[in-house]
Amino acid sequence: MQAVIMAAGKGSRLGDLTKGMPKAFAEIKGKKLIEYNIDLLHSFGIYDIIIVTGYRNDAFEELLKDKDGIQLVYNPFYEMVNVLGSFFVGMNNLTDNFIYMHADTLCTPKILENLVKLRADINLPVTFSFCDEEAMKVRTENGKIVEISKQIPLQKSEGEFIGIASFKKKVIPKIKQHTKKLMEEKDFASYFEGVIQRLIDYEDFEIALESTDNEFWCEIDFMEDYIRACKTIPEELLNIT
Repeated sequence: MQAVIMAAGKGSRLGDLTKGMPKAFAEIKGKKLIEYNIDLLHSFGIYDIIIVTGYRNDAFEELLKDKDGIQLVYNPFYEMVNVLGSFFVGMNNLTDNFIYMHADTLCTPKILENLVKLRADINLPVTFSFCDEEAMKVRTENGKIVEISKQIPLQKSEGEFIGIASFKKKVIPKIKQHTKKLMEEKDFASYFEGVIQRLIDYEDFEIALESTDNEFWCEIDFMEDYIRACKTIPEELLNIT
């Protein structure tokens, strides 16, 4: 199994926290976000890891120079595109079942364990709760996700997709096809979820909705996210090496 981690961001909304380093270098309890995710993947035997970088690519090269199995893919257009543009740069390295992650998002081993099981072709963890406008919201029908977007009205949203997912190898050609199509349409502001929506709308893959069941996860965009993560990160994540 492979993993691809989106790590191009600067993290400007975190102020001085990153001190001129990439957002993925923000530290919780003395450990960088990117290190948490790499160690978590390693704990499940996933060593073929693609990291798409942008801001301060040199810092990743220095940090990970002695790590086996890491493929750094530099997105020189990271300031001009959203997450899907970074995925486009790294997607050709995908050849197997894979985990999709964001460097600024942490989750417990239990959430990743459910994804590694690959119950379906596409596996999407969702927290069922009230969402804010910034959340990547989901809407379901008959227990299946039919819409995934930040633009879903709050009154129609049923929960939040956490930005971590798993995909079987057979989905990769269609992921690449729809990603390329969005780039050809110059939809440079698109999130990766734009491709997931196309897979929902136009393809016939089995998609499993995985409830996070109150397991810890956090996306660190703002200082309040960082402070909350520092206070609530569980010991099981701190102890993974």
